[in-house]
Amino acid sequence: MMNILITSAGQRVSLVKSFQKELTAIDKKAKVFTADFNPMLAPACHISDGYFAVPKVTDQEYIGHLIKSCLNNDIKLVIPTIDTELNILSTNISEFEKKGIHVVVSDASFIKKCRDKRKTNELFERYGIDTPTQFNQNNLEFPVFVKPYDGSRSEGIFTAFEPSDIKDEHTNNKKLMYMEYISDEEYDEFTIDCYYDKNSTLKCVVPRKRILVRAGEVNKGVTKKNIIVNEFTKKLAKLEGARGCLTIQVFLHKNKDIMKGIEINPRFGGGYPLTYLSGANYTKWVIEEYLLNKEVTDFSDWESDLLMLRYDAEVLVSNYDK
Repeated sequence: MMNILITSAGQRVSLVKSFQKELTAIDKKAKVFTADFNPMLAPACHISDGYFAVPKVTDQEYIGHLIKSCLNNDIKLVIPTIDTELNILSTNISEFEKKGIHVVVSDASFIKKCRDKRKTNELFERYGIDTPTQFNQNNLEFPVFVKPYDGSRSEGIFTAFEPSDIKDEHTNNKKLMYMEYISDEEYDEFTIDCYYDKNSTLKCVVPRKRILVRAGEVNKGVTKKNIIVNEFTKKLAKLEGARGCLTIQVFLHKNKDIMKGIEINPRFGGGYPLTYLSGANYTKWVIEEYLLNKEVTDFSDWESDLLMLRYDAEVLVSNYDK
């Protein structure tokens, strides 16, 4: 049985549905399971083929519990979805492999560079991609963009327009980075879904222009075939340690060929459904590469200028009494 598990499923209903569609097209009896710390309150768990609760990622029992649940449900492939679980899964990947379970995750060393935005900047620059200028507290140029070096979901970020906006709580916070302010009047922000095969070779690049972001995830976006595709294909063709779907964020100048890298998330992002619906079928490629041992070929025939407009929908659960 080629069952799949999507961890920290939360609200990733579209991601689960994409795996259900692609998996059953290959094996009608195969199932897509989900796991979450509180599955009863996770919408994606209620539309999957089965779910179970897991301890917090920081719990020492997490890996053992997850492996046991995989074995009990004939799960052969694990798809992580949040930043905090990536390092522990990558560090323990051999424990899963011993049990015949594949985990689609990048190398631990690469993940650490992605989690620390300072190291991410160094990574971009090593591959020839510019980044916003970084300042220290003694040479700030206002306005300045402030963010934690290990943050996610846009938490803790703000723009300081003058020195009085920098409070003692900020100067005492060693986790804050001070970056060049990038004006949305000059630049558009893009999230790029990249697919890297088992050999860390780039197979597909789909830039998504972020029109509206809510809680750190794209609420409205549009696919664009632009200079980003050429730049990534040329400069990031081989990204050592990267595997599976990566979401890379950049700023692209509206009128000039200027691109600045800002973030790398080595996992399926919240806006991936737009990439999937544009024809770049990363879901299918993951299944074929990891479960069927097929080689993924280069792909560029996805639909450009495809607009995604998201809305809230309901998942109803009967007999809830907690």
